[in-house]
Formats: sequence, structure tokens, C-alpha cells
Amino acid sequence: MMDAPDAVFWDRPAPVGHLLLDQLPSYQSLLYRRKSSVRRRGSGWGSGRSRQLSVSSGKWAEQTHSGEELRPVRELPKNMQDKRREKQQRLQQGGALTGWGLWRLNVHRSLKRLKEDGVDLLSALQLWRTDIHLIEGMFGTGILSYFSFLRFLVLLNFIMFLLMFVFVMLPVILTSHTSHNITYSSTNVSECSVYPASSRQGLVAFHEHITDLLSGTGFLERTYLFYGYYNLEFIHSHFTYNLPLAYLLATVSYLLLSLVWIVKRSASGFKRKLIQDEDRFQSFCNKIFAGWDFCITNENAARLKRSSLLYEMKTDLEEERIKRRMANRTRGERCRIYVLRAGLNLFVMAVLVTCFYCIYVATVFSQRKQVEGAKSAFLQELVVEYLPSIVITLANFITPLIFSLIITFEDYSPAFEIRFTLMRCVFMRLASIGVLLFSLWVQITFCGSSECPCGYNHEIYPCWETHVGQEMYKLVIFDFLIIAAVTVFVEFPRKIIVNHCDHGLVRWWGQQEFAVPQNVLEIVYGQTICWIGTFYCPLLPAINTVKYVLVFYLKKVSLVTNCRPATRPFRASSSHFFFLVVLLIGLALASVPVTVSIAEIQASRACGPFVSYSTSWQVVPRGITQLPPGLRSFLLALASEAFAVSFFVITCLGMFYVIALAGAHKRVIEQLRDQLAMEGRDKRFLIQKLYQAQQASFGRSADSKGLRRNRADTGLCLVEPSVVLETQA
Repeated sequence: MMDAPDAVFWDRPAPVGHLLLDQLPSYQSLLYRRKSSVRRRGSGWGSGRSRQLSVSSGKWAEQTHSGEELRPVRELPKNMQDKRREKQQRLQQGGALTGWGLWRLNVHRSLKRLKEDGVDLLSALQLWRTDIHLIEGMFGTGILSYFSFLRFLVLLNFIMFLLMFVFVMLPVILTSHTSHNITYSSTNVSECSVYPASSRQGLVAFHEHITDLLSGTGFLERTYLFYGYYNLEFIHSHFTYNLPLAYLLATVSYLLLSLVWIVKRSASGFKRKLIQDEDRFQSFCNKIFAGWDFCITNENAARLKRSSLLYEMKTDLEEERIKRRMANRTRGERCRIYVLRAGLNLFVMAVLVTCFYCIYVATVFSQRKQVEGAKSAFLQELVVEYLPSIVITLANFITPLIFSLIITFEDYSPAFEIRFTLMRCVFMRLASIGVLLFSLWVQITFCGSSECPCGYNHEIYPCWETHVGQEMYKLVIFDFLIIAAVTVFVEFPRKIIVNHCDHGLVRWWGQQEFAVPQNVLEIVYGQTICWIGTFYCPLLPAINTVKYVLVFYLKKVSLVTNCRPATRPFRASSSHFFFLVVLLIGLALASVPVTVSIAEIQASRACGPFVSYSTSWQVVPRGITQLPPGLRSFLLALASEAFAVSFFVITCLGMFYVIALAGAHKRVIEQLRDQLAMEGRDKRFLIQKLYQAQQASFGRSADSKGLRRNRADTGLCLVEPSVVLETQA
């Protein structure tokens, strides 16, 4: 009997609830945005707002239901009893199926289970999985990002080595052990085709072998290590293998593979960066309520994480104070700080120009000493060989100290100071490689007062590609030697001194900090050298893979034994986005000299697979002319201007569509954030109304109790009817 009245009661809009819900901030905001609906307000809140909510709730229920059918039961946001009920319903639905439907369901479950087992197996076979979990537990995700990034570079270098080995080295190795017909790269016999043998023949001193091993000269110059060894053009077996074309396509493939892989890895970080809220209030809330790293299991690391969170809070407050101070600056103060920044940036430019000039002079001096071939002491000869690498390393060590000192006078915010200093260091490290290559290019193309009959300085550089490969080889070896030397001869002694000396200066010096951005710049610098040098030294990716494996264990031992996390952490270290952007800049810089040497510079006439071509790129049009007519016409159509214009227009349209879609998604995200904020205001409003109602009811009950007490004092016996009835009974 009570069901019908209850239903009627709840279907009728309550006047008090109606007035209360009309006062909600969300409803008032909706009325403000939709002024045309104000006149229809008298039709009742339930007919407008509740219908809209019911429709949206129905859509949400449909989406949730469809989403739950696709998700496993254990992942549903339900309690255990509801999960059991859901599982029973799914089993009943599966039991009702027969024939083709039941077979499809079983196949789907088997494939899904096989996929999960495969993912588990791949995660178990992941490189350095245990070591990285140990580092994550001791130092958190900030330090973990460096070692994950290093693992990514190890895999990338290994794939690059496989490309060069399978398509370039393996055919040459197989031809030396089989009886295939071989066509060697040949050109007209002239002075340009002369490639003199190594000057070190016969009995060679032991230290000269060490010099050859460290510099790539001597016995290493005519091996699989360098470009000049691959002088085959065609390998005739069951089919004809074009080695120059394979060499060029392998080079283009590893550059494109690196680009796609980096962009793919950076996409997730970029999406997270797009949806991050720049609101300072939400930043404070995230640090306070969600900033703790629960992967930490070490007490010292937990203490450092706490101090880093406190430091970030202080940094945010300092940024707010600096922004307020910048907003209150007078015109004279702004002019003074802009003039100071301009002067300091001119000083930075002067420092960079000085470093680049020193690199250029050192490269020219080293090349001239090597051409003279004068015998000297072992150490002196080694210093001359590595003089450009030594100057580049000194510049990369000194300039960050200068930049860190200068940035304190430029009056930037703390976060911008870190980013700006890092970008200056990135520019210095990567531009130093460009200056070295420019110096080598000047030496290779300079023939004195006469013109170059071979297109390059053949007298000094008969195989200039091998010489460039030797310079890249020396940079990689010297970079590893510097990393190992700093770890062994600086970080370990510093740890011993700090632990066993209580002097004030030593205590101020403190324990070695593991600065993630600076360590990342080191390996990005080495990877940029590898990208440039792989065309001239095909085995360089294998050397770089071994180098990064050794660097991983060196850094791990140094981190666990000598270092502690930086008290001033880099905020982008937990997401790899900044690291991948720097790596992408290094890839762009590496692609420029490789592209120029392939398309513009005259190929060596005395060595390598491209001696029959004016430039390395000439192998592509000559290979296209040997294809069947249909395929040749198709490739020529792809290279035509009509296809280029059409592809450019389609790409622009696709880009505009993606930009518009991103803008729409951004607006939806902003609307959802506004909706969440409005729901919070609604809750606050309802809580305030509930509190006021409780206070009012408490006040009325207190007044009635006081009235009863007064009546009892005056002798009046005024009681309620229920009390009278109970008394009579």
C-alpha cells in the first residue's frame, strides 16, 4: 500500500528542493549561459535540468555498459559481490551460445590469454629489468628515467648495427668464403684512384699498436670497421646484389627508424604535457596529495624525496613571488634588467665563439701534424691525435660552469633558469660536433692555390670518408674514457674523502649528486656522434652499444656507492619528453652532414663502394634505370612535382585536421575541468545549506528545551498529548 504513495511523492517536485536546486551555482551558470531559457524557468526544474541529467545519465550508462563488456571482470570498479554476479552473467551468456558463436568466444579468450602470456614473457626478458627495479626502489622514478633512456639507446644502437651488418657487412663476409662472381668498384686509372698503403709496415712497436687501436689508424684502417674497406659494387649469385645501393638505403633506414622510434616514444609524454594543468593551485594539490613516489623503499631515498618535495614547494612559492615582483617592476627597472641580460647574452656568445674557434684551430693543427707524419713520443703523438676531442671535452666541461654562474645575474624564475641553462649546454655540445665537421670539410676540400682535380684534396685525404670515420671513432672512444675516468678517479675518491674527513670545506663540498639532465646530455652527445659516424664507420653502432652497456654498469655502481639524488631535481626527469626532444635535436643535427656528404660532396675515387659515381646519391637514379619499365615509371611518378605538390597539400590538410581536432579536445578538457569545478561548488553549497539547517534545528530544539525548563520552574504542567496518554495507561 505504501509503494504507490511513495512513487507519487517522489514524482512530484518538492517546493523546497525546487528552490534549493535553483540556487545551485551550476544551474545559475547554466541560466547565465543560456539566457533564452530563462523565460521557460516556470516550467519547473525537473522538466529541464533533470531531463538533461537523465539523458546524459542514460548515455553514460550505455557507454559504461558497453565498456564493461569489453573489460575483464577483475578490472571493473565494483565490489567483490558485484564482480561475482557479473562473472556469472557472462558465463550464462557464454553458455547460451552454441555453434559458431561459442567457437568465436573460445578463440577470443584463447587469443587474449596468449597475448597476456606473451606480454608477461617479454617483460620478463626485458633488458636490465631487475637492476632498473632496484634503482627505482632506492632512488625513485627521477633517477630511473636516466637508466630507462640509456636502455632505449642500447636497443636503438643494436638495431642500427643489425641493419648495417645484414645489408652491408654480411654480403662482403660471405663473398670472401664463397665462389660468387664479384664486380669491384672501379674508375679510370689516374692519380685520384691511388690509395697508398699504411705507412707502418714490418716490425711495429707495441705503443704504435695502442695508438692505432685508439685512433683507428694502421692495421684498423683496412678492416670492416671503416668505409674504405667496402670496395665491392655487385655480387653475382642467383641474383645481383647492388652493394652501393644497399649501403645507401641502410643509412637512410637507420635515420628514419631512429626518427620514427623517437617520435613514437615522445608521443605519450607529449600528450601528458598537453593535458597538464598550469594552474598553480592544482600544482600544489598534486605535490601535496599525489607527489609521493611509492616505489621508494630506501629510508635515505625517502628522506631525500621529502626534501625534494619541500624544495619544489619552496620553488613554486619563489616563482610566485618573482612573478609578483616582475609585475610590480617600474619602467626603469625593466630597462636595467633587459640591458643586463643583453650584455650577459653577448658575453655568452663570445664564450661560444671562443670555444668554436679553439675547436677549429685544434682540428687544423691536428690534421697538419698527422699529414707531416713526423715521429714523436708516444704520449705526444696520442695527444696530437686526440687534440680536437680534448678541446671539445674541455669546452663541454667549462662552459656549463660559466652558464650556471651567469644565469644567477639574469633574474629569471628558478624553473626557467634550469631549462635555459640546459638548452645552452645542449647547443654547446651539439654545435661543437658541427664545428669539428666544418673544420674537417674545409681541410678536405681545400687544395691550396690550385683547383682540386679529384673534387677534394686527394694528396692528403685519398679516402676522406675513412678519415672522417676515424675522427668519429676517436670521439666515441675518448667520450667513454672520460666517463670512466671521472667515475673512477673523481667520484670514488670524493666519496672516500667525504666519509673520512670532517673538515668544513669538505662538508661544504658534500657528496656527489646524480644530476639526471647533465648525464642525459652526455649520452645524447655520444648518440649524435654515432648517427653521424655510422655512414663512415659501419661498426660504430656496435661499439656504441658496448659503450652504453659499460656506461650503464659504471653509472649504476657509482649511483649506489658514491652518489645521492640531486636536492634540486629536474621536473621533467620523470617523463622522458625533454630527453627525447634533445635526442631529436641531435638526430636533426646528425642528418645534415650525412645528407650533405651523400648528395653534394664528391665521393672518394680510391676507396669505398661509390668510386664509380660522382656522388653517393647517383647510385639511386642509376639503379632506377635498371628496373622494369612499370616499376621505373611508378618511381618516377613518385618523384615528380605533381606528386610532391599533391602530397604536400594532403599533408597540410591532414595537419590542419589534427590541429583542429587537438583544439576541440582541448576545449572539451577545459569544459570538463569547469564542470568538475562547478560540481565542487555545488557540493560546497549543499554542505553549507545542510549545516545551516542543522544549526537552525539545533537552535529550535534548544529553545524548546529552555521553554520546558521555564514552565517546570513556574509549576505549569504542560506536557504533550503522547505523554498524557502514556501516563493514563
